[in-house]
Amino acid sequence: MTATSDLKQLAQNFEGKLKKIKICLFDVDGILTDGKIYWAGEEVGFTRSYFIQDGYGMKLLQRAGFKVGIITAGNSKSVEHRVDQLGLDFLYMGNEDKTGALDHVLKKYNCTDEEFLYMGDDLFDIPLLKRAGFAATVQESSDEVKENVDYITKRGSGEGCVREVIDILRYAQGINWESLQK
Repeated sequence: MTATSDLKQLAQNFEGKLKKIKICLFDVDGILTDGKIYWAGEEVGFTRSYFIQDGYGMKLLQRAGFKVGIITAGNSKSVEHRVDQLGLDFLYMGNEDKTGALDHVLKKYNCTDEEFLYMGDDLFDIPLLKRAGFAATVQESSDEVKENVDYITKRGSGEGCVREVIDILRYAQGINWESLQK
């Protein structure tokens, strides 16, 4: 079996949940990044490393009509810059209690819990993971987090795990990436 056929099989397995998804929400550290922060000096401060295919996958979702954004407990200019660079629909930062941000997003886009996907990796992500229509995490997350998700990625933190989940979602909803090219 190829990696693509594996993802297509997973898409079929989760099709009932994934067909309902309209909003995709992601944590940053440990999901979009490898969870490490790097000190780049006084002028820059801390910075992160992002996986380029994750960003492209997020753009594909937007082109397909999904609302895509970040809810992170951290508060960083580098995260703001990445969200601006990608042109994501929203960014909520600086609060470990992410439920307020989630409630705001769902109300703004008139969606229910079953219509959002969330990827997170830490204990304070559990309330959102429990509510999500589809919840995913990475191998590096704690056992408590893993117990509250639908799917644990094969790819690691900051190494394409987001794109893996995006591709499963695309396959489940029958979204052809070629039709989304600009």
